Amino acid sequence: MAQELKHVGRVKATNKKCLVAYRTLPGDAHHCLIIPTENLPDLYHDALINLVESAAGQEAYEFAEALDRTQFPDGARMLPALHASGRLIKATTSEIEMTPTTNMSIQLSELNQIIAEQRGVAVDDLSLKGDTSAEKTTVAETESKPTAEVISTVEATPTTFDSPDAEAKFYRSQADKLAKEAAAFRRKAEELVPTKKVK
Repeated sequence: MAQELKHVGRVKATNKKCLVAYRTLPGDAHHCLIIPTENLPDLYHDALINLVESAAGQEAYEFAEALDRTQFPDGARMLPALHASGRLIKATTSEIEMTPTTNMSIQLSELNQIIAEQRGVAVDDLSLKGDTSAEKTTVAETESKPTAEVISTVEATPTTFDSPDAEAKFYRSQADKLAKEAAAFRRKAEELVPTKKVK
């Protein structure tokens, strides 16, 4: 891996590695969206690591921006694919440590505070939607449109589950919500351009 990398971290409680897609969420400065990397299929894992190490990944203000512009080898756009497969996990910023190098770490909540101070804004204004400069606002609007629903529908995944039944129940609940969201998107699409029936 590169000498110093943005967007790379770990879950403090488990020490498991993750990538941070969003350091803060609109209207919720104390939560972030992470991608746990340990149990990813090789196809996803290698593509994500290549992206985070790339110039595009390192230049992105939020890693999700790069994810939304990049495809996995199977052709699926990374951000929606990760969302659809339940791999974007909501976590509190205090339980995530950023690890730009192997021997350096900083709690994400502290990093957010430092970034906010450097930019002269409140931590609540760090999310893409909260940027007030004209150029960044335009970027935020175009980048956040495909991801607004992603953020709004992801629930916090408990760090631990009482039993396999409880874990299964949680994931079934998430799957039901995503299915309802998919149905709503299909209805919107049909309202805009009805599917042409083959005669």
